[in-house]
Amino acid sequence: MNIHLKQCTTENLDALQTISRDTFYETFHDQNNEESMTVYLNTAFSSEKLTAELENKQSLFKLLYVDEELAGYLKINTDEAQSELLGPDTLEVERIYILSRFQKLGLGKVLMDEAIKLANEKNKNKIWLGVWEKNLNAIAFYEKAGFKKTGSHSFFMGEEEQNDFIMTKHL
Repeated sequence: MNIHLKQCTTENLDALQTISRDTFYETFHDQNNEESMTVYLNTAFSSEKLTAELENKQSLFKLLYVDEELAGYLKINTDEAQSELLGPDTLEVERIYILSRFQKLGLGKVLMDEAIKLANEKNKNKIWLGVWEKNLNAIAFYEKAGFKKTGSHSFFMGEEEQNDFIMTKHL
């Protein structure tokens, strides 16, 4: 299995949009109604929104390939691009998205290791992320990686308010 990362740019917009929608849908469609899911996918992963995120100098996307097939990606944010402003010494891991057929292969660790490397390169003292309280597999993965629950914030799936745990790891 050949695994490699590539920085994502606006040239990769179509691939990023497809994998964003596919991974989010695979992960959450069973626990949310179809109407809310459709609205969220069309809003959060619109071409305009993803282009703005890609062009933000305080955000970075890394595409993950397995044997030349796009399997997932990482999105990190620093400074004002963070969804919660937790200080200048923090880096947010906003997304670790992996297609279901590539899960349980250690790829989440590859992306998390990349996030930690980037945080160290940017002289950040801690990294944090938000994870849905019902996403037990992801919570277990983050706890194994050394993250601790440090708070929570709201996440909206359509009109429905959901709770995300904020999890933090000190470097």
